[in-house]
Amino acid sequence: MSRVSEIARHGQQIWLDSLSRELLASGRLASLIGNDGIAGLTSNPAIFQQAIARDPAYGAALKALPAALSEPEARFEALALPDIRAACDAFTPLYEQSGRDAGYVSFEVSPSLAHDAGGTVAAARRLWGEIARPNLMIKIPATPAGVEAARQCLSEGINVNVTLMFSPQHVLDVFDAYDAGLARRLGGGGDVGQVRAVASVFVSRVDTRLDPLLEKAAPELGGKIAIASAKRAYAEWQRRYQREGEFDQLRAAGAQPPRLLWASTGTKNSAYRDVLYVESLIGPHTVNTVPEATLNAFRDHGEAASRLADGQEEALASLASLQGLGIDLDEHCQTLQQEGLGQFEQAFAALLAQVGGQVS
Repeated sequence: MSRVSEIARHGQQIWLDSLSRELLASGRLASLIGNDGIAGLTSNPAIFQQAIARDPAYGAALKALPAALSEPEARFEALALPDIRAACDAFTPLYEQSGRDAGYVSFEVSPSLAHDAGGTVAAARRLWGEIARPNLMIKIPATPAGVEAARQCLSEGINVNVTLMFSPQHVLDVFDAYDAGLARRLGGGGDVGQVRAVASVFVSRVDTRLDPLLEKAAPELGGKIAIASAKRAYAEWQRRYQREGEFDQLRAAGAQPPRLLWASTGTKNSAYRDVLYVESLIGPHTVNTVPEATLNAFRDHGEAASRLADGQEEALASLASLQGLGIDLDEHCQTLQQEGLGQFEQAFAALLAQVGGQVS
């Protein structure tokens, strides 16, 4: 048994944080599903920008696009949406066998819509209709406008992946939006049993930002705050969705809780174990979306064990220590979200320049 596939025994799904035409055509994705138990896939503008730059298959596909298709975003979607459909199809057996609980593929709305709730909803509706796969998730950033849009999409039965979450407040806002969206759908007579969502909490970037601040003041906290924050998010998930409470009515109607998804789990600090953000965050009812390098590292030497629920009191103590050091975690997390949006906007602009500059 693959070390990666052993993670599923602890209730966590591993998704691949990568997509390219080569991944699909070579059979590598099918192999990852069959041998490693990969249970889903995420994409974003940076992933597609790199794939189109590196994968020769896209060059021929670009030349084959009709000259009348001159708008760069439309040209990008003409390349990307077939890949998203093919990836969805590769996961369809798992999606069906799991009762809709696994086998999802995420595609992100344009980063330019991050602060436009109405525009995000319109884009999500269009992409949901054009891709036309029930195991699609529309990826929406956890800005205030994005959270509002996610709530509306869920009320319409559109699966969502709310991304670029960093702070405890982001987690609470997204949980509230999920519950409210499904409640609105149920109140309107809609089926809540078919809707799924993940809440994507970015992990390693938190340590990358805070470690330099902790190096002199509290070096013992280095490399621990991101994991502590994730454990706090999981404790909130447990409180809200594993105990009797406000979700009970939705659960009785067939609704499933959202899953927390750990993103940005490649280790950026070479002093840390290269599978730190995978091993430390394994726990039931969660997802970890990993880049291929991290996946390969875990396959080689990762140790699968359920650790996410352990040490939650210690995690809270570590987070409380930040206040005494004058470090406002929410403020830093808000900055990280803005930086993440900026990075996606830059990647999307580069991507559009790639595909827009090759109109025949």
